Amino acid sequence: MFEVLLSIGVFVGLLVIGVPVAFAIFAGCVAGVYALGHVPMEVVAQQSFSQTSSYELLAIPFFIFTADLLFGGNLGKQVIGLATRIVGRLRGGVGMTSVLTSLVFSGVSGSAVADATGLGKVLIPWTTRIGYPASYGAAVNASSSVIGIIVPPSIPMILYSAASGASVAAVFTAGIVPGIIMAAVLMVGCWFVAMWQKLPTVRAKLTPKKLLIDLLLATPAILIPVILIRVVLFTGVATVTEVSVLTTLYALLLRFLIYRDLSWRGFVRSTAESAAASAIVLLLVMFSSAMAWLFTMQQAPQMMADFLTGTFTSDAMVTAAMIVTLLVVGMFLDMSPAILLLTPVLIPTAEAIGMGPIHLGIVMVVTLAMGLYTPPVGTTLYISAAIGRVSIVDTVRQLIPFYAMAIVVILLVAYLPGWMAISG
Repeated sequence: MFEVLLSIGVFVGLLVIGVPVAFAIFAGCVAGVYALGHVPMEVVAQQSFSQTSSYELLAIPFFIFTADLLFGGNLGKQVIGLATRIVGRLRGGVGMTSVLTSLVFSGVSGSAVADATGLGKVLIPWTTRIGYPASYGAAVNASSSVIGIIVPPSIPMILYSAASGASVAAVFTAGIVPGIIMAAVLMVGCWFVAMWQKLPTVRAKLTPKKLLIDLLLATPAILIPVILIRVVLFTGVATVTEVSVLTTLYALLLRFLIYRDLSWRGFVRSTAESAAASAIVLLLVMFSSAMAWLFTMQQAPQMMADFLTGTFTSDAMVTAAMIVTLLVVGMFLDMSPAILLLTPVLIPTAEAIGMGPIHLGIVMVVTLAMGLYTPPVGTTLYISAAIGRVSIVDTVRQLIPFYAMAIVVILLVAYLPGWMAISG
């Protein structure tokens, strides 16, 4: 157990002084293996590369590329126009537009960071022009962008499936209802904040003709999650990797043939940025796999399971302890390494209380998603605040009601899986 504690200590120490997460994980793993003494250091390299041979992981760069292609064009503006037409006139409709747009685009990127960046560049300035505080626009964008990793496709869900052995399609299916519920709850939060702060509404005429025009222009984006993912993937026609390639080809055809707004320079830029983002994710996969192997070899997951089940007297309390652990870890660690590191640790605990791997995966994704807009290391929080040019403190103040809403969804997912259509 000393080796595990040493590994965690080195990892946390390097993280505190600003070393990138992937390299901090790698250094911690090397320190732990070195402390073992009898294990050759080559094992670290072997365990790091073994996980990258997963066929399903090929879907990640293609989903990232698809998101970059679509967010860089006019399609995003068309979807925002449709969402504004539907909910913009309501109290809190500006925030609801952000949530509804994130829900539509959740079937494109599979990444909260991509959604926060791509949609935030359009939505936050638009929110400010209407007369809303920039901090409000940043808060709504930071919290609603996590819908993109709850509703399939979801890069964190793919990573969880790779780490746990669960079916990607089954995890994707289980995320649909929780994602929709999250969107609905956040929209309620937008209404509450708008009423409390007496925020203005948007003048958007809801006529059948204008609604039809906006719907036709936004339909290409809506078809991605509805047809390519829900139908093609869930009926077994194609695997998640094949679907990711189809979404990329579809995005290219849209930009070239329909919207005609993709230049060669824009294509090269999207390719380069997507490759860089994919490399970061795959580095995390590699080094997290090596550290997870070290934890498993030292029986750390089983020790944690024994501790939780022995300390708490009921399954509900063990579940609550798991949620608190995920919330705390999510505040300090980005989602991808958190999933890769915690999945092998929490699976024995979940099995001990009768929680299936699919249910555990959704609980992990929904709970860790809250960490993306929670200080001190909230990725979508910092991105949104930077786009809105507002302070983190002001944005967090606006986020307080949305934190409460997220907790409600987490508890529903954890304790009412049947009602949330989660099985396994």
